[in-house]
Amino acid sequence: MEITSRDVFVVVDVQNDFCPGGALAIASGDEVIEAIHGAARRFEHIILTQDWHPRGHSSFASAHPGRKPFDTIELPHGTHTLWPDHCVQGTAGAEFHPSLSLPQAELILRKGFRAGIDSYSAFFENDHVTPTGLAGYLRERGLERVFLAGLAYDFCVGFSALDARRLGIPAVILRDGSRAIDADGSMARIERKFEKAGVKLLESDDLR
Repeated sequence: MEITSRDVFVVVDVQNDFCPGGALAIASGDEVIEAIHGAARRFEHIILTQDWHPRGHSSFASAHPGRKPFDTIELPHGTHTLWPDHCVQGTAGAEFHPSLSLPQAELILRKGFRAGIDSYSAFFENDHVTPTGLAGYLRERGLERVFLAGLAYDFCVGFSALDARRLGIPAVILRDGSRAIDADGSMARIERKFEKAGVKLLESDDLR
């Protein structure tokens, strides 16, 4: 697939807490970095997202007495998974992985900073209504197609791709640049949604 100046590479949440040794470690999460670096050479425009939670965030199991990580709970905006405390603002776990080197990135978009609501997607909070501002940024910059990679494939990467499609933006996920949590079949569920929404899956070597 040929990359143009209207394309943008969105690198999602490649942070210490999502990599081996982190608070919410994804198996082989750090292995996405090589593919991301290879793909980044093709793009004029790159955006990084960063999970950025305050202490006591409502998505943390620790904020709900009697609950444990990976339980589900009903919140005002729907049913959501509870997580270990992770990517807390100002902590080492919230920092980008030290091997990630994309100094040419034009924007760092922080998400999940509202205490009462999580934000998997780079486009919307988990109420699917409150925008992060990314769609407006892309529109004003004349960026028309998004390529995504990072962590996790079945949550923040996938939700971002689905929201892009909901906004009418073509979305492509680089499969070798992403890794999944696969909590209770979450990978299979989101891939069914990809097929329905028209999210494309490619490998980084498919880029030209």
